[in-house]
Amino acid sequence: MEFSAKFLAQLLKGTVDGDPEARARRFAKIEHGKPGTLSFFANPKYEQYVYTSQASILIVSKDFEPKEKVAPTMVRVDNAYTAITELLKYVADRKKKARRHRSLLSRSFWTTHFGKKVYVGAFSFVGHHTSVGDNTIIYEHVYIGDDCKIGNDCIIYPGVRIYPGTVIGDRVILHAGAVIGSDGFGNAPRPDGSWEKIEHLGNVIIGNDVEIGSNSTVDRAQMESTIIGNGVRIDNLCQIAHNVIIGDHTVMAAQCGIAGSTQIGKYCILAGQVGVAGHLKIADHTTICAQGGVIGNIRKEGEVLVGSPVIPVKQYMRAYAHFKQSGAE
Repeated sequence: MEFSAKFLAQLLKGTVDGDPEARARRFAKIEHGKPGTLSFFANPKYEQYVYTSQASILIVSKDFEPKEKVAPTMVRVDNAYTAITELLKYVADRKKKARRHRSLLSRSFWTTHFGKKVYVGAFSFVGHHTSVGDNTIIYEHVYIGDDCKIGNDCIIYPGVRIYPGTVIGDRVILHAGAVIGSDGFGNAPRPDGSWEKIEHLGNVIIGNDVEIGSNSTVDRAQMESTIIGNGVRIDNLCQIAHNVIIGDHTVMAAQCGIAGSTQIGKYCILAGQVGVAGHLKIADHTTICAQGGVIGNIRKEGEVLVGSPVIPVKQYMRAYAHFKQSGAE
C-alpha cells in the first residue's frame, strides 16, 4: 500500500512540512529509514536518527523543533505515537480480505446460526445451537463446540479451540492456538493417595473488545462462569484457571498464571511471568511487576508491587539496597 504525505496529513489531521507528493510504500523504524519508507518519531532518545534518516516520510508531533536539517518530508500531527497507532490500524483494516462465505470444507449444522457476512474457513467446525454474529471471521482449523454464542466483528485465528457453552462478546480477537473453556485443574484426593477428577459444568464468558494471545488458555468454571471483562488484553502463553474473574480493561503480559477462583480488579497491569495464588482478591488499578508472586489479598487500589511474594515498590527498593550492601560486604 502506497501513501503520499498529503494523504497522510488528511487521514491523521496533520500538516505537511516538505513535499506533499512524497510517497512511501512500507513502514520502517526511524533508525532503518530508507527511500520509499515511512517512519515516525515520538521518543526523544531517538532524535539523533531524525537527522540521519533517509525515509521518504516522517511522522512527528507538531511541537517538534529540529536542531538540524531533516531529509524526510515531515507530517506534523498532534501526537506522533497516537497517529502511527491509528495509521497501523487503518492499514490492517484495509488488508483484511472481504471474507463473506463459508467453506464447503467446513462443518456446521441446521441448528447453527450465522449472522451476515460471516466467514468460516476450511476444516473448521461450528457446533449445534451455536450462534455467530455479523462480520465475524473464523479462520481455518477452528473448533467451536455446541451451545456457544459468539458476537459481531470477532476474529478467531487458526487452531483456536472453543469448548461448548462459551459466550464471547463483540469485537473479540482470539489468536492461534488459544483454548477457551477447557476443564480446570480440579482434583480431589482419594484415601489411597490417588486423585478423583472433579467435573467442570460451568462455562467461560468473555466480554466485548477482548484480545487473547496465542496458546493462552482460559478454563471453564466448576460451577457458574469464568469471566473475562470488557477490554481485557491477555498476551501469549497465559493461564487463567477455573472460576477466575478478570475486571474490565486489565492487561496481562506473557506467561502469567492466575490460580482458581481469584478475582482481579479493573484496570490492573500484570507484567510478564506474574503468578497469582488461588481464592484471592486484587484491587482495581493494581500494577504487579515482572515475575511477581501474589500470595495474599491486595486491598489497596493503585499499588505498584514487586517481588515474590510481592511488596510495595518503595519498600522493595529499600530492601534491595540493603541486599546489595550486604552482598558487597
